[in-house]
Amino acid sequence: MTSPAPFPFERLSRRPDVEGPDLVASDAADRLILDESADLRAAAPAGSIAVIGDTHGALALAAAHDGARDVRVHQDALAGERAISRNAAELGLDDRIRLVPLDADALRDARVVLLRLPRALDALRDIAALIAAHASPAVVVVAGGRVKHMTLAMNDVLGENFGRLDVSHARQKSRVLFAREPRAGHEPVPAAGREGNLEIRAFGGAFAGARLDHGTRLLLAHLPDFPAGGSPEDPLIDFACGTGAVAAHLALRHPAAAVYASDQSAAAVASARATAAANGVAERVEVVRDDVLTARPEASASFIALNPPFHSGAALTERLAFRLFADASRVLRPGGELWCVWNSGMRYRGDLERLVGPTRQVTRDAKFTVTVSTRR
Repeated sequence: MTSPAPFPFERLSRRPDVEGPDLVASDAADRLILDESADLRAAAPAGSIAVIGDTHGALALAAAHDGARDVRVHQDALAGERAISRNAAELGLDDRIRLVPLDADALRDARVVLLRLPRALDALRDIAALIAAHASPAVVVVAGGRVKHMTLAMNDVLGENFGRLDVSHARQKSRVLFAREPRAGHEPVPAAGREGNLEIRAFGGAFAGARLDHGTRLLLAHLPDFPAGGSPEDPLIDFACGTGAVAAHLALRHPAAAVYASDQSAAAVASARATAAANGVAERVEVVRDDVLTARPEASASFIALNPPFHSGAALTERLAFRLFADASRVLRPGGELWCVWNSGMRYRGDLERLVGPTRQVTRDAKFTVTVSTRR
């Protein structure tokens, strides 16, 4: 009997997500999760496998390659979600997987859940509670990651919602946790915080949680008193909005302004909508899930605020910011302004000059720099 061909991990691509020598579409942790779950997946009925945190499709597509059908897969980042769709089409497996939001239907009656462990404990807590609430009582969660990013606190978080936890041997600097016997779970509820008159809401995994990070606090303190724009056709834009703190601040400070908030993270978008609602400005803050500002036409904005990310998963990279700078330039009108806060060690000023236009420093402290770039 001929053995099936091994899954072609080497054919997976990160596109349209950022790529580079230090940015990979799959790793040893994916392979360990798949090996440790092989028997469970083989015994699982069709439609009973769910995958969470599968950055570019290694887990879901390998499961489909091995014969699984109707595999539900959730990826928080929209660029990653699109990479999964692209990889599925390239491998002829797009009819075997289904991209889903992280909700009750994503996990209903699931017997096997493959999970790439998120680095944020609050994200893991939300995921574990949702699995426990909606998966089959017989579910087995096979959760793995790189050992250097795993902590004993992850075991404790899983233990809040599962009665049994087992740990695999490490292999190639990766490890797997098996969670069984789900207890009564619950729907995720955003954490709540307050800074001055600003209410902040954050679902698990949203950057900085229900508080202002230092960079955003510095940016808010130096935004212009009278930013250009603010009409529905030319809204004030909070780009890579995270929890939506900047968008809510703009809406509170400028009561007649329309505000547009965009992020590729599903958790961030849900958080930003909750933040807008908590501040009573939801009617004036439009929040969208988008990879960069694709939904915005060229030369359609006079003001954009941006706190760019510089991590892709665990990897530190400048490439994320470069994509955002370039698309902000596309969307800005001539003379429009990009107000940006960035870790001073990233030295972005030259890149902002090149990609957007003349750039001046507004303020700088020990860690962060705020600049304003004017579109040529």
